[in-house]
Parts: sequence; structure tokens; C-alpha cells
Amino acid sequence: MPLVEAFLISTGLVAVAEIGDKTQLLAMILASRYRRPLPIILGILVATLANHALAAWAGAAVAAWLRPDAMRWILGVLFLVMAGWCLIPDKEEEGPKVAGAAGAFVATAIAFFLVEIGDKTQIATVGLAARFNDLVAVTAGTTFGMMIANVPAVLFGDVLARKVPLKLVRSLAAAAFVVLGVLVLLKIDMGLLG
Repeated sequence: MPLVEAFLISTGLVAVAEIGDKTQLLAMILASRYRRPLPIILGILVATLANHALAAWAGAAVAAWLRPDAMRWILGVLFLVMAGWCLIPDKEEEGPKVAGAAGAFVATAIAFFLVEIGDKTQIATVGLAARFNDLVAVTAGTTFGMMIANVPAVLFGDVLARKVPLKLVRSLAAAAFVVLGVLVLLKIDMGLLG
């Protein structure tokens, strides 16, 4: 059951945190530029798998080096910081410029990988992997969460941007990180935190 919990929590946190994020804005920009959804979606998938696998590996490595009590405090504070970060809206101009003559897949894979470095979803992946110590479940979950948020952005970006109140979504993501941070700090299991 811990595998399923790690996957589901990773998926949910990243899916909500990704809404309104600069990588989601990048997905909309790429979709409007190339108008080829399948290569863009595949580029997002490849870039996210690579980026989040590295982040999960780093999180598990850090967790192995630290005592459990120190790790608990670091993760709890990290999740609370992530909550604050979720409340800060990303701007469209923060993303990189799309590669000129490269195809939609190559441009998307490169741009997404680079933009995701140091992004809140990558840092959340580090924390989740450290918390759950399950590289595969966390990488799969965070990647699936990214796809849940970004595929609709590629397919329906213009409509979604007008209909979904991003402030509400950012607040929900922040609340999820606060709950997780408090649960970790208070050592509360609740059947969700393994």
C-alpha cells in the first residue's frame, strides 16, 4: 500500500501545484506556436520523466544520509515553503524562448527539462522521494501529475486560462503542501504518509 500512497500523493500534489506554473504556461505557448499537440505532449512526458527521475534520486540520496529526525524537520519545513511558493503566480515571460527551427518534440523536451530545473514541482519531487523513499512511485506519480495538468493546457489552453480561477488553484495547492508539512512535522501518519 505505501507504493500506491506514494504514487497518489505525488500525483495529486504535483497536478495541483502545476496549475498556473511557468511550465504550464510554456505548454500553452508551445501549443499555440506549433499547433501539433502529440509531439508537444510526448516532449513534456520525456522531459518530465528525466527531470523528475533525477530529482527523486537526489531526494532518496539525501534521505539516506540524514537521521530520520533531521529529515522530518527538513521535509516539514520544505513542504511549508512549497505552500508559500504555490501562492506566488508565475509569469509567462519567465519561461525560456522556444528553440527556433527545432521540431515541436525537441523544442518541448529541451524547454521543459530546463524550465523544470529548480521549479516547485521538481523540488516537491525531491521532498516526496525523500519522504516516501520510493523512486519509481514518486517519479511516476509526479510525472503523471505533470501530465494531468499539462495535457489539457496543450489541448485546451485558451479555454482553460479563461475558465479556471488560478488564484483558487494556487490556494488549494498551498493548502495541500501545508497539510503535508504539518503532518510530517507532527509525525502524524493518518494512513497517507506511510
